[in-house]
Amino acid sequence: MKFWYTIATELAAGYNLVLMYVVESNGSSPGRQGFKMMVSESGLLYGSIGGGIMEHKWVEHCKKHLLKAPFKPFLKKQIHQDNILENKSGMICSGEQTIAFFYLSPHKLPLIKQLVKAYSGTQKWQLKLSHKGILLEPLTFTTQFKLTRHKQAWQLLENIHFAPQLHIIGGGHVSLALSKLAKEVGFKVFVYDDRPTLNTMEQNKFATIITIKAYSNIARHIPESDASYVVIMSFGYKTDKIILKSILSAKYYYTGMMGSRAKIDTLFSELLNEGISKKLLNRVFAPIGLPIASKTPSEIAVSILAQLIEVKNKK
Repeated sequence: MKFWYTIATELAAGYNLVLMYVVESNGSSPGRQGFKMMVSESGLLYGSIGGGIMEHKWVEHCKKHLLKAPFKPFLKKQIHQDNILENKSGMICSGEQTIAFFYLSPHKLPLIKQLVKAYSGTQKWQLKLSHKGILLEPLTFTTQFKLTRHKQAWQLLENIHFAPQLHIIGGGHVSLALSKLAKEVGFKVFVYDDRPTLNTMEQNKFATIITIKAYSNIARHIPESDASYVVIMSFGYKTDKIILKSILSAKYYYTGMMGSRAKIDTLFSELLNEGISKKLLNRVFAPIGLPIASKTPSEIAVSILAQLIEVKNKK
């Protein structure tokens, strides 16, 4: 949302700008589908289409040529190889990406304001980018992107409500550190705890705070979705066990639990003896996080977030 808010600010100030949007990417392209960047008449640059010499080249092209006069939306393929003649990006990381270019003048401000508002509203919307321009429409699909191309006609639909949701069960120090980091990389963060006056819950300005009465009913608070990531880090062993039993059969894209290897082994052994299937337990990332010998709450949060990003990007 901050990207579109920045565009709205530039348009409101009377500046024209060029929007570059990666509509398609393949292989190890540095610019992924959904990456976007604006180049404003004011000189402000915001966002990224992949960086490096390719991005620099197109920023300069926008400044020298595309900002001079309105143009119809067009696509430009960029191939990241050195042994080709056409569409060479100047980078050699392999892969390729296709960038859409749009001219936005201040008369587009009402649309961009509507888009900014849509991100925080309850009604579901999709952003439609095509050879005809930019529109905002009611949501009609469930994935993050939907690209269609036929001869010279093309369109990309983006589900603007598809941001991954991180549900942290437990509001302690690691929860606070993880909330801050996760928000920075684009997660919508929710923190659940049964201790409403906990100081780290009161300090957490990065998440939606939800006070619950019983961990045994926690599953009803967390929507099942491919965009849902659940992290268990409650007050102790007993509550972790209650929480895990409550959510094990739910369909989340990621479920992880913090704790030592000894704690995890003991807990899983108990659950197996109680009739919980090994197949369900194997879906849980535990102990949570990548093994980076983390010690402090902030370091542990880094290891957890790194794993979340790894799982998310393998989609």
